[in-house]
Amino acid sequence: MEPIDQFDRKILNIIQVDCQMKAEAIGDLVGLSASAVQRRLKRMRDSGIITAEIALVDRKVAGNPMTFIAGMEIERENYDALSKFRIWLARQEHIQQVYYVTGSVDLIAIITARDVGQYDEITANLMSENPQIKRIHTNVVLKDVKLGMFVPIA
Repeated sequence: MEPIDQFDRKILNIIQVDCQMKAEAIGDLVGLSASAVQRRLKRMRDSGIITAEIALVDRKVAGNPMTFIAGMEIERENYDALSKFRIWLARQEHIQQVYYVTGSVDLIAIITARDVGQYDEITANLMSENPQIKRIHTNVVLKDVKLGMFVPIA
């Protein structure tokens, strides 16, 4: 990956807050021309520094107001099945994020659902299609304190 300079850093901080901001406005904020901003954005997209530009949707408006944090234990002798599990996860729209972690569980998943019943369906399907998952420990999110995917660029 190419190194990024101070202009790239400023641009990245700006577009993480508003990825639809016009190149002219970004240029005014960082001291570059609109075409220079566009070139830098294209380079950062092509090189993989910028991995996605998405719209964040309010879960409540979308009909999935509940968030569950699921800690999953993997059968110790079945770590090879993780690649199959990753493919399965990619197709699951309600499973928003998954992290391979240290500690008392092996994986942490962030799952959104309309209610507890739908969450139970999601996890029953997860367990039946992925026998390497031995146990799921669930936490129900009572209130969002902070949401975001902003990565500070110093």
